Amino acid sequence: MTDYEAAILDVDGTIVRGEELLPNVTDGLHALEDAGIDRLLFSNNPTRGSDHYGTKLEPYGIDVDPATVLTSATVSAEYLATTHPDERVYLVGSDRLEAILEEATVELTADPAAADVVLGSFDREFSYGSLWGALRALEDGTPFYGTDPDTTIPIDGGLIPGSGAILAAMEAVAGREPDAILGKPSSVAAAAATNRLESDPERTLVVGDRLNTDIALGERAGMETALVLTGVMDRDDVDDAAVQPDHVLESLAEVDTLL
Repeated sequence: MTDYEAAILDVDGTIVRGEELLPNVTDGLHALEDAGIDRLLFSNNPTRGSDHYGTKLEPYGIDVDPATVLTSATVSAEYLATTHPDERVYLVGSDRLEAILEEATVELTADPAAADVVLGSFDREFSYGSLWGALRALEDGTPFYGTDPDTTIPIDGGLIPGSGAILAAMEAVAGREPDAILGKPSSVAAAAATNRLESDPERTLVVGDRLNTDIALGERAGMETALVLTGVMDRDDVDDAAVQPDHVLESLAEVDTLL
């Protein structure tokens, strides 16, 4: 028996790193399944939709229902479609995010002067021109959102700049921070996760590799938290951090010790 009804699991740095499955994480996933714990994968990857991780993890024998997956892209798309219907969104982001927004019937514009809303995110093609366009789109107090705050992304062999780095540049030229970050650890993300799981927050475990997103999400939502050391954080990072996990695990493979 376990006290947990559900678990929210980060993906990049927790289940996979780059394109590779992290060692022995299937042991942790099977332990959660055997304990009858509902599972929700929640990635701050703003370039992927809910169906991506089923395809990615299927070769490793991990069955993932798209209905049990959230990403910062899908949460952002749902939020903008609901709160800014019929408004034009100027996107600084990837082609994949653009497709996810369009699928959610979010209207996009490439004209900064026509922007009713601005969304900043990860973009490998980010340039001086992108930044100039964002500056013009953000004039006159245009609502400003970010998909996620991750300044770096773990890949095979190291780290690459993430959405947070691009948002920092946009903030600098606009002279203001985003009105909200829509992915983890925001209240928008927490609501999306709890609505999908329909579980008691006090009986929900959040597992991830970042203190400022995964662990902060759980702390704000009243959930129990476990930091894994397979991503961007190590034990030294925990000692002086403002956000503290309830548990620290070497990897998701050790989650059975909490059940």
